Amino acid sequence: MADEAKIFGVCGEFDDVTAAVRAARAVREAGYTRFDVYSPFPIHGIDSAMGIRPTILPWIVLACGLTGCLTGLGLAIYTMAPPPEFTIPSPWGPIPGYPLLISGKPLLSLPAFIPIVFELTILFSAFGAVFGMLLLNRLPMLYRPLFRQGGFKRVTQDRIVIAIEAIDPQFDEMEVTAFLSAQGAADVQTVDK
Repeated sequence: MADEAKIFGVCGEFDDVTAAVRAARAVREAGYTRFDVYSPFPIHGIDSAMGIRPTILPWIVLACGLTGCLTGLGLAIYTMAPPPEFTIPSPWGPIPGYPLLISGKPLLSLPAFIPIVFELTILFSAFGAVFGMLLLNRLPMLYRPLFRQGGFKRVTQDRIVIAIEAIDPQFDEMEVTAFLSAQGAADVQTVDK
């Protein structure tokens, strides 16, 4: 157990996309849950091979977009057509709502509100997408022990690496090393923390 506390995991290098996808599927089917595949390019079908479920990011973006839409609509109605009895509390006394009648247009003119509603919908959606992605990916991740592993540098060029982490409940260094070698890994290495 003391040795496993010093180990980040075991990684195997693959130089063939088909073999890497097959190995990722075998890793998932063997019951490992804490593993990842690193590659210099997107691999078609790797998500299903790894058993990755769809993300909730589209729902986060939708919720933020609807919030922006309602905020824009509320802001436009509040600034252009507040009810006469509407007041804003302030330290200097209540501030009454002041409807603005411009060019004889109706006070509650939805076509006039479209630009601000659209812009706030896009703005809130963009913020939801960026910050939701950062949160869901646990970024920024400034350090990974894999970065020190010698062969990992080739992931940016021509290698695909499958890393099984030591925090996986089924992790046993010797079994994982033998398992990745049996899957056709060109090189299998133990990565220290």
